[in-house]
Amino acid sequence: MTSRRPSRRAERADLDLFAAERVSGEPVVAPPPQPELLDAGGYPGATARSAIAVSTLTETAREVIEGAFIPLWVRGEISDFKSHRNGHWYFCLRDGSAQIRCVVWKGQQRAIPAAPDDGMQVAAFGRLTVYAARGEMQFSVTKMEAEGDGLRRKALEITRMRLEADGLLRPERKRALPRFPRVIAIVTSPDGAALHDIVAVTRRRAANVRLVVVPAAVQGDTAPEELCYALDQVNRWGGADVVIVGRGGGSREDLWAFNDERVARAVAASHAPIISAVGHEIDFSMCDLVADHRAATPSAAAEAATRSRAELTEELRTLALRAGNSVRALARERRDRLRHAVRDLVTASSATMAFRRTALQSVAGRLHTLSPVATLARGYAVPRDLSGKTLGSVAAFTDDLPFDLVVRDGVVPSRVDRARETKP
Repeated sequence: MTSRRPSRRAERADLDLFAAERVSGEPVVAPPPQPELLDAGGYPGATARSAIAVSTLTETAREVIEGAFIPLWVRGEISDFKSHRNGHWYFCLRDGSAQIRCVVWKGQQRAIPAAPDDGMQVAAFGRLTVYAARGEMQFSVTKMEAEGDGLRRKALEITRMRLEADGLLRPERKRALPRFPRVIAIVTSPDGAALHDIVAVTRRRAANVRLVVVPAAVQGDTAPEELCYALDQVNRWGGADVVIVGRGGGSREDLWAFNDERVARAVAASHAPIISAVGHEIDFSMCDLVADHRAATPSAAAEAATRSRAELTEELRTLALRAGNSVRALARERRDRLRHAVRDLVTASSATMAFRRTALQSVAGRLHTLSPVATLARGYAVPRDLSGKTLGSVAAFTDDLPFDLVVRDGVVPSRVDRARETKP
């Protein structure tokens, strides 16, 4: 009678117990052995009859290795790096005498600033496992840090080049901040010191400005997504005159979310002018490059967004002084123009009067020449009857007719004795 072969689940259960005992060195209490395994030597794979499947072996090896090694950091040099078309990264981590295959799954890459380069010395955090399909041991990496700033510097350079290629770093893109904003949106953590500083400075400088807080995580793995979502909400709302995005100081890792390309593009896509206030004065981020204005601290951002009463008073005084100077300059200019106009008018009038005088004298001379008075001055006389009618012919004179003889300097009363006609 042929004995029934044990199931794969039973094989794995017994094999797990055997492997656990071998790894720990301590005896493991097992359930009563199955009859079909007693003849096989007491555990799966002891004889050819109890041989186990390859998949059972590799899966059991994976479970044993993963159980024996907790996640840990491993230091080594990157070699044979490949980015597969499926998005996963494959490479070897080696030192002077050994190497191990490593993988970074696509979903785990967000925690790594940038893909490493061959020859780069890194510290990788992950779990030792077995790729059961091939029976290969590999190190599954979830975090990575390079010596110095290698990975982060590379990530920043890649992000900067992409943003520059799309024209998001051009100085002419930057918009002027509104002089007197009525509503300021603040994208930051509601529990951080940055919000407290912004509110305190704004209330001191411009108490009538409305502040709207749009909460978002500012560090950690979820920070980029939350910052992008918050900025999108501000755009959808459309009621902000200016937006302040940022946080207080922290380590390089704490501020890294503001170097994320997605966050930088969300800042560049803002409908309202944006002030980036990330960390302290020495800190610099990608958001600072694409924002319309960069503030060294959150408090400086609030100062840049508002005008204090002292500044407004000084600005009004300056405007009043400029207005007074402009009015005086305008009056002086108009006075000079009027003076020049009067002088030109007098000159033109004098020339016109002289011309008219000359013309009048010419006409007067001609009229004088034709005037009877001038004729009289030359020795002629004009006879007129008592009614003043000129007697121009002999026929007008009758005997004993009284008349006046008009001469140059007076009138001579006369009477006709006898008129006679003569040939000219």
